[in-house]
Amino acid sequence: MSSDETRTVRLTVEVADCGIAGLQDRELDGYADTPAQSVGFIEVEKGWVTLRITHQRGPADFTVTIADRDPGADLATYEDIVEISYVSRSGEVEMSGFAHDDVVMCPLPPLHAGPGTYRMRYHVKDMDWEGAREDGVDDHYLQIWPAPFEDPVVVKATSDVAQYFSDPEKFKHDRGW
Repeated sequence: MSSDETRTVRLTVEVADCGIAGLQDRELDGYADTPAQSVGFIEVEKGWVTLRITHQRGPADFTVTIADRDPGADLATYEDIVEISYVSRSGEVEMSGFAHDDVVMCPLPPLHAGPGTYRMRYHVKDMDWEGAREDGVDDHYLQIWPAPFEDPVVVKATSDVAQYFSDPEKFKHDRGW
């Protein structure tokens, strides 16, 4: 790979229920030492990433950027942004929606550094609204680039949903629940 490569793809996954989509490594064996972690509306466990989406069911549109370095957060466009580390055993990942029956996997371009540790930055817009916006486009943007393992971080949490998932007890306390 050259030292300045970025690939961006758009894809749609079908979500049958639960308001989640997933990203998984093509090689799911050998993750015993990979720490489970979560922040806000993203969770990583043993080669699998759970991404909470803006609605319960239906098609979910994603933009995914695979880069050779940190592409920078889009702070102006997105209301909620979180970062988390991810270990890929194969250097190849694919996405799917949560389904009760047949799961359709959407392969993504190969990760730049092959097997190894990556950083994921998940941007979401309109998390407080159930369903797609009037233009029919959901705002889920995932960036992936090689990086050392770091603790999860909330970059920006504007929506009520993001604030709740970032710290449920604080959210309840602040609202008098």
